[in-house]
Amino acid sequence: MNRTLATLAAIGLIIANVWAQDKPLPLPEKYEQPLGTCYEELRYPYSTAYLNLLVEGQDLRMCFMDVQPPKNPNGRTVVLLHGKNFYGAYWADTAKFLTEHGFRVIIPDQLGFGKSSKANIHYSFDFLASNTAGLLDLLQIKKASIVGHSMGGMLAIRFARLYPGRTEALVLEAPIGLEDYALSVPPAPLEQLYQQELNMSLDEYRRLVQSYFVSYPKDKAEAFVEPRIRVSLSGDYPRWALCAALTTLMIYQQPVCYELSEIKVPTLLIVGQEDHTALGKDRAPIDLRRNLGNVPELAKKASEIIPGARLIELPNVGHIPHLEAPGAFYQAVDDFLRR
Repeated sequence: MNRTLATLAAIGLIIANVWAQDKPLPLPEKYEQPLGTCYEELRYPYSTAYLNLLVEGQDLRMCFMDVQPPKNPNGRTVVLLHGKNFYGAYWADTAKFLTEHGFRVIIPDQLGFGKSSKANIHYSFDFLASNTAGLLDLLQIKKASIVGHSMGGMLAIRFARLYPGRTEALVLEAPIGLEDYALSVPPAPLEQLYQQELNMSLDEYRRLVQSYFVSYPKDKAEAFVEPRIRVSLSGDYPRWALCAALTTLMIYQQPVCYELSEIKVPTLLIVGQEDHTALGKDRAPIDLRRNLGNVPELAKKASEIIPGARLIELPNVGHIPHLEAPGAFYQAVDDFLRR
């Protein structure tokens, strides 16, 4: 009897330990360690290098990762373009999958994001696309498949339109900009957008990041909250906040939804069925707000406009399929690129 009780107690202890390991970690009430505005202290998953650029009389640096396949290279390259509130490092597992399948992977931080320079300049999708093309020139890559997430999807659309001869295929993951936000969202001056960035609290930003997911663990999502909040403790934070406001203005003022019919390369759209992301939704009138950010419906319409486009819809997934449903996302991208 005692041996049985001891065995049950041991099993209970094992189960308790397993449960404790799986239990989400508590979220910090605040952050106290500053982070440089170019994420200097933030470790990236792969080695970084820089493309030097002269823009509006300023010497700037565009950070990127160039990840080579560990074996059996297939001679093809994939460029991964990050979203507005993210940076290249969140592509780590996607890059690992693609390189293990023979692809070379290029992951830039666009100017104004991640480890790249934070400059007070005029930002445009033409400008970012040109910098991306310049990076491919530096690396002597003539043609690549372009994968863009969220804002990166808008940039990918512009890149494919400007450089169809350099775009082997196009993958749009949960792209924003499939609608013209100016038709529903009142304009906001740069100063207002700047003040919003400058005064963003931990709770506000945490809610924003968590809204991107359906079932992704909150403690894992915190990895995308921490850098933003720690940057706000930097003495150079106003520069960072101004860049964030300028790129928000870029998204609002430079819609790409009118260019979909002009895409001439094979295109795949991958969206989560629970994605309702839209720029400036909180500023839209109530009667218009409910129709903003219906990404699944917008993606269906886009797939009908883009010649020959394919659409994959992922149930119970939000705005970042490559994090929330990585297996389905990887398989869809790999199947598409191999076709």
